[in-house]
Amino acid sequence: MAKILVVDDSRSLRQMVCFTLREAGYDIVEATNGVEALEAAKAESTDLVLSDVNMPEMDGITLVGELRKLGSYRFTPILMLTTESTTDMKMKGKQAGATGWLVKPFDPDKLLATIKRVLR
Repeated sequence: MAKILVVDDSRSLRQMVCFTLREAGYDIVEATNGVEALEAAKAESTDLVLSDVNMPEMDGITLVGELRKLGSYRFTPILMLTTESTTDMKMKGKQAGATGWLVKPFDPDKLLATIKRVLR
């Protein structure tokens, strides 16, 4: 099964997302902010990144840009899971290289369907 890097500074939300993904059979790597996620991404490759936008130390948009600079993450799907829903923020994410955008609170079925679709 695919390995997913889940990045969110909210422990409770990260736990809910990780539970949903583990129940669906995915392997999980967790990070609490962009800096930690970048270190995790350099240490081991994952098949998909699911990241929040607003986090301390390094936000999700900057993380996407930094991951795209890494050869191993150049084509890896990166989904944003955030409370941000403005067109401006979505455009910033897309310009940085994000693959898709999901708005919190998340629907587990929709999250899993989106992940399945982008991992094809």
